[in-house]
Amino acid sequence: MKMDKSDIARLPYRRCVGIMLLNKQGEAWVGRRIDTPQAWQMPQGGIDKGESPAETALRELEEEIGTAQARILAETRDWLSYDLPMEIVPTTWGGKYRGQTQKWFALEFQGSDTDIDPTRVKHPEFDAWRWVAVDELPNLAASFKRDIYRSLLIEFASVIAHFRNAK
Repeated sequence: MKMDKSDIARLPYRRCVGIMLLNKQGEAWVGRRIDTPQAWQMPQGGIDKGESPAETALRELEEEIGTAQARILAETRDWLSYDLPMEIVPTTWGGKYRGQTQKWFALEFQGSDTDIDPTRVKHPEFDAWRWVAVDELPNLAASFKRDIYRSLLIEFASVIAHFRNAK
């Protein structure tokens, strides 16, 4: 499907959630995307009809990494949006969306690393995972998601500081 800038500009954003999962050391979980091996990202996913963003966050966590052993600590005040690169809009989500608008949640992981296995889920999106310092997040993300990841470091600064102070 061929689309130009004006076609893309008329498309809506896909509503979804994003999850900053933090371990006891205050590190964030990232997974390496199967379809884009150079990109590491935090879990995210679409909101189902009748589902609240908080419910979506816990469901998506389990669907993407294999566990929902976490509790919600904070959520972003506003929805954060990003546009996909123009060249991939026609082939992503069937060309129905220009990008995503996301409600982000900071969650505290309450399980052990052995509870996590993103390869054993029904529809794997990640082939590897690791805990990283939160300051590394923007540099690991796909370029079109970096501004959102930077915004999260600011908005969740008090949550991140709590973990740093607990060390």
